Order: sequence, then C-alpha cells, then structure tokens
Amino acid sequence: MAILEVEDLKVYFPIKAGIFNRTVDYIKAVDGVSFSIEQGRTYGLVGESGSGKSTTGRAVIGLENIYSGKVSFNGTDITKFGRKNSLLRKDIQMIFQDPYSSLNPRKRVVDIISEPLRNFENLSRQEEKKRVQELLEIVGLSPESILKYPHEFSGGQRQRIGIARAIALKPKLIIADEPVSALDVSVQAQVLNFMQDIQKELNLTYLFISHDLGIVKHMCDDIAIMYKGRYVEQGTTADIFNNPQHIYTKRLVSAIPDINPRNREKQYRFRQEVQREYANSYNDYFDSNGLAYGLQPVSDTHLVALPERG
Repeated sequence: MAILEVEDLKVYFPIKAGIFNRTVDYIKAVDGVSFSIEQGRTYGLVGESGSGKSTTGRAVIGLENIYSGKVSFNGTDITKFGRKNSLLRKDIQMIFQDPYSSLNPRKRVVDIISEPLRNFENLSRQEEKKRVQELLEIVGLSPESILKYPHEFSGGQRQRIGIARAIALKPKLIIADEPVSALDVSVQAQVLNFMQDIQKELNLTYLFISHDLGIVKHMCDDIAIMYKGRYVEQGTTADIFNNPQHIYTKRLVSAIPDINPRNREKQYRFRQEVQREYANSYNDYFDSNGLAYGLQPVSDTHLVALPERG
C-alpha cells in the first residue's frame, strides 16, 4: 500500500489586475501531477528551476494552497487540513535546501532540535536533552555539540542538524527539497550516503526533489521529470536512465558528465543525436503552447507525455 498518494494536483497562483484587484488569470505552477510512494522507497522529482517540483513538495506538506486535486497520507485525505493538521506536521517532515537559513542562528542546537519534541511530546527537560544527544549521535555529530550555535558548524554539519530535527518525531515521510545543492561536492556525497543509511535504519520514505539527475540516480527508486508544472516522463530509475523517451528527459540525461574517458565518444554522439531530435521533432513532444501532453504508457512502470494516438 502506498504511504503517499497524490491525484491530479494543481497549484495555481492568481494574477490580479484592475482597480478592484480581480483575478484575471493564473500562474499554473503545478498543473495536474499524480504519483504514489510506497513505504521505504524514494521518489524523485526532477526539473529545472521553475518546473514546479518544489511547489509540489510544499503543497504535499501544506505549505502551499492547493487549487484542486487530492493528497492522501496512509489512506487519509489530508488535502483540506493544510499546515494546521497535527498528523501532517508530525508524520511528514521536511529537509530544506539551505542549511544556513533553515536554522535559527540565535538558538543553540539543543533548542533547534528539541523544538518539535516540545510541540508534540510530553518530555521533561532532561529527557529532551537525552533525546537530542541521541539524535546527534544518529546523524554523526558529537553529543557535546548541543550547546553550540549553527555558525560554529560547517555546511554539511548544519544539514545534519536539519536532518536530526526532521527525524526527531520519527516521521514516516520526509520531503527533501534540494537537500545538498548548497553544499560542496565532497560534502554532498557524505550527506546523501548518510540519508540512505538512516532510511534503511528507520524505514523512512523520501520525496526527493532535485535539479541534478546524477544525484537523483544515486538516491531514487522511481523518478518523475517535470517541465512547466507537468510531468514529461515517469518511471523507475532504470526506465529513465536506460530508456529515456521524451526529448526533455533525453536532454537532461545527455547533460550528465561521464568521467570515464572510454564513454566520451559515445556520450558526445548521444548529445548530438538529442540536439538534432530536439530541433526537428519539437512539435511531437509539446503542444502549441509549449506544454507537455498527457502521459501515455510505455510499459507497466514507464509513462511518457506524448499526444494520444488515434
């Protein structure tokens, strides 16, 4: 059974004009996406800036108002509850992109991590302190760090503090929005491997949002490619990387650098083929407004946005 099910999700932002400030149109940030995630798996949302991937994640957790559609968590429709739903706030947590701005610089680590505990758990101060020290050990930081401030840590360590806060309430689902994009490449690998380790240990489910297909390939079981608020392709990681069908997906895959010198010629030819296909077949993949068509099945696990064939 899926722990999270999203059906035809739409997030529209109104455009207002005139002296009466009336809504004249909408910005369709997310325009009808659907997906489900099973317990313990990682589902990746990929796309360039403005594609709607982060807005999708924020809508799931209730940080954006939903225009229409349905979000179900463990079989319960949570669409109408929004950010005030206590179930949502406890069982679904978020790891934010920037470890520098997501932590309050005026608070010590013990207060940052224990904040969700104070909201949902009836613990004594001593029990809180012990729990925070346990969480710091889980994320690979010294328990003696509880009295330090965020500026006393490196970027990777700050992101680990953010992860400790996210897992404090033992959530079932974590939405990770570009969790390593603000970190150095060497630190990225450490944080990603750590996220995989605690996923196995705690049986966590991830909705993993990123613009980097290389990172998503490393982290995710299933992937959806977003473009202008819509899906262009959806499938398992093997489907997306071994058999990309949509021209937008092919362009993203072809842009992934390959450090193996033996593959450079093959990668160069693939890029050239993709560029020619994009130039000659654009109208086969996008409608007259430059938007993706509806998803059509390629296999049981693989869907691609193509016009319906009569």
